[in-house]
Amino acid sequence: MSAVPPTLVSNQLEDNLHELKLIYHNCHDIHIHTFNIGQTTKAFVIYVEGLIDLEILNKDVLTPLINEPEADWNYSVKDLSALVSISNITEMVHMDELISHLSCGCVGLFVHGVPTCFALGIAKWEKRAINEPSAESVVRGPREGFTETLLVNASMLRRKIKSPAMKMISYTIGTHTQTYVYVVYMDGIARESLIAEVHQRMSDIQIDGILESGYIEGLIEDSPFSPFPQIQVTERPDVVSAALLEGKISILVDGTPFALIAPATLFSMLQSPEDYYQRFIIGTLIRWMRYVFFFTTLLLPSLYIAILTFHQEMVPTSLLLSIAKSREDIPFPALVEALLMEISFEALREAGVRLPKQVGAAVSIVGALVIGQAATSAGLVSAPMVMVVAITGVASFMMPQYATGIALRMLRFPIMFLSGILGLLGLMLGFIVIVIHLCSLRSLGVPYLQPLAPIKGSELKDVLVRAPIWSMRRRPLFTASTNSIRQPKGQKPEHSEGNDAHDRKS
Repeated sequence: MSAVPPTLVSNQLEDNLHELKLIYHNCHDIHIHTFNIGQTTKAFVIYVEGLIDLEILNKDVLTPLINEPEADWNYSVKDLSALVSISNITEMVHMDELISHLSCGCVGLFVHGVPTCFALGIAKWEKRAINEPSAESVVRGPREGFTETLLVNASMLRRKIKSPAMKMISYTIGTHTQTYVYVVYMDGIARESLIAEVHQRMSDIQIDGILESGYIEGLIEDSPFSPFPQIQVTERPDVVSAALLEGKISILVDGTPFALIAPATLFSMLQSPEDYYQRFIIGTLIRWMRYVFFFTTLLLPSLYIAILTFHQEMVPTSLLLSIAKSREDIPFPALVEALLMEISFEALREAGVRLPKQVGAAVSIVGALVIGQAATSAGLVSAPMVMVVAITGVASFMMPQYATGIALRMLRFPIMFLSGILGLLGLMLGFIVIVIHLCSLRSLGVPYLQPLAPIKGSELKDVLVRAPIWSMRRRPLFTASTNSIRQPKGQKPEHSEGNDAHDRKS
């Protein structure tokens, strides 16, 4: 349902002017300028201050119209294009169509005796420059990130993927915000069923406003009550381009630099674009380290609590005596001790995020050190517990996706409670419940643990390891269509024989 009832444009200038003044009552950023075309024909323009180029309006629109000697010519897009130096001119008969164009930076032109209005595309507004994304920095790779302007983001993708096979379908969502949204995919690569599913979910959205891509994410994801994100979020055009070439679909929202990528799997959440820019051996080692720290973030405090509370026989005697000595003055059990430190650490981390960038990192690091040292000196927590919490916190920073790190931080607490009550049995029970939940998750119908569950052996080369680029011939089967071949055979570099022959000839 539109915010403004459909109203036909009248051929009487005063009626149109009265209608627009009623619609934009108390809107002081709306400007209306009346003038004469030639000597007799009355007209007016309407625009939103700050969204148009006033210099072009005065020089290329108003001046030619005012100086037009013939005022009785047939007003059409063709005739108007010949008179004014504007290439983007749209003719419309409904007032609500014009209102939508005005909000996008167009100028509305009304002429007395003409039952249509013209939207002149001379938009110009302030926008942020293209900078490096702060949340997804890499050592090697492109340094550009998306901005809040949809057209700029679309042009950045078009500059990377020049093929006309990259399609961008436009949606206007939000009764009041009328937010422009692009659904981007590669024709001939993305599955038709996947494209149809995204189109259906986008078409079903009925809401008064979209202010960020998180609104779209919450309205189209499969399991909104799951702590794990089912849609990948990124600020990097290279990440979106790589996902499109794999057969995935991206969603760009006007007003935010964060693009959505779907479907997403748990393993795509644990991958960084830098994995593919480094040599494959380095990328594989970093990926293994990320997997190790994934389990460290989730299970290390719970493992420490379970062993210290119920399974002391698993600890070497010398280490157990050292831990017991450090805990002899601690009045709390291991579970309470861990909860105190974990909650304090999470509070400091969130405080560091909310504070200004210049002081946030220093406050979080110094605060953790000061509180940890003070708590140890006061006998509230032991030194080994401080080490466990610190290692867990550092491990959580290894997660490339912020939402995935938050999910692990949330799930750590219930597993800690189970470990404090049932020991290793509780830890295993909590872990099994999480695995079952992950197996049941879907992202646009795609299993969340694909290609590990269900297992696809040919695709594990980009999960367990980061295989060389020349060996990854096929696109992922769960997203790509029948066009699954990425590159032909024989791409492996073979230069040793040629070099040997050159050396022998020399």
